Amino acid sequence: MSGRLERLRRVLGKEDVRSISRRYFIANGFDGTLTSIGVVVGAYLSGVGDGLTTITIGLGAAVGLGTSGVWSVWEIERAEALAEQERLEKAMLTELEDTRVQREHRAAQIVHAVASATGPILAILLTLSPLALEGVVFTMFQAVVASICVGIAILATFGIYLASISKQRWYVAAVRMGLAGIVVAAINVVLPGSA
Repeated sequence: MSGRLERLRRVLGKEDVRSISRRYFIANGFDGTLTSIGVVVGAYLSGVGDGLTTITIGLGAAVGLGTSGVWSVWEIERAEALAEQERLEKAMLTELEDTRVQREHRAAQIVHAVASATGPILAILLTLSPLALEGVVFTMFQAVVASICVGIAILATFGIYLASISKQRWYVAAVRMGLAGIVVAAINVVLPGSA
């Protein structure tokens, strides 16, 4: 067990692993946030009158996006690791099966898959959270508006984080990312049959 933890620590210490995981987390978190905004607005406009039903629909989206995140990234990273291992084996004229290189590739694969699934699941759960207060603190309409605001805040936070690593103006990045949530909500409102 300590060997696995040490391997995980080594892998997490690599900037390329952190960078790839960060991309998966943010890209899929972005997808999850926009999906949940779409689900919330679409459910409300379709006549769903309670927060719990909308949460249930949103959790279905979380399961789908979370599973997609794990499965697709696992397969993508597995293929990339095997291709890199083959290149190294040709260059080194030796097998790398059951070596530190292969074990670290597998650890990185796990880190990437977890980051890929965690992003959308967290984003969806946070965006849906105001709906849990429908009927207690909020009316259904207020809960929907609060959910959209939480989603926009999540997107803006992603923008601020990306600005911090790319040395951009944080407020410009926050607005640029948050705007996507407003666009998704607005498109759902104007879709035919949504009224």
